[in-house]
Amino acid sequence: MPYNTAMTDHITNTDHPAFPDYELDDFIELTTPEQFKAIGDPTRQRILGLVGERAATTSQLAEAMIQPKGTVNHHLKVLEVAGLIKVVRTRQVRAMTEKYYGKVARYAQLVAGSDDLYGNRMILQEVISELADEQGKGEDTTMVISHARLSPELAAEFIQRLQDLSNEFYNRSQPGAGYAEYGLIAGI
Repeated sequence: MPYNTAMTDHITNTDHPAFPDYELDDFIELTTPEQFKAIGDPTRQRILGLVGERAATTSQLAEAMIQPKGTVNHHLKVLEVAGLIKVVRTRQVRAMTEKYYGKVARYAQLVAGSDDLYGNRMILQEVISELADEQGKGEDTTMVISHARLSPELAAEFIQRLQDLSNEFYNRSQPGAGYAEYGLIAGI
């Protein structure tokens, strides 16, 4: 779906030194079907991407995404109920209180040992969909599947290394419309 790049630049304005411009946790563990359903929707993923760079109001998001405010508000409520976003600040505008939404955590991860097949399936379906979309556009995509027999201690070491790599991937992100967006998914 198209973005209003002028508004996307406003939401992801790099003049502000903080990235994002509010406090958030490093990780949230996905444990409920509501959370998986919430992140499985492309519109909600776009919202998470935008508010992951800078807190934004319903109006700002609607304009950036070229979507009706009512539609964006619905998706914000789904994300809020699922515990994936929260109101990070408010501002009084005349007789109304304007809410700014932000993510609760930089990364979402499945709980180790989770037997939530619904959630696993949704995540994998989204990855397949994104890869197919990018390959259809001629974009570079890489997917690697490996299997190995490891001790629990060595598996824990690799898990920590993947989390560190994910942190580095996120921390190198550059806010703004001039950069291509890439995704990273990893699991052991």
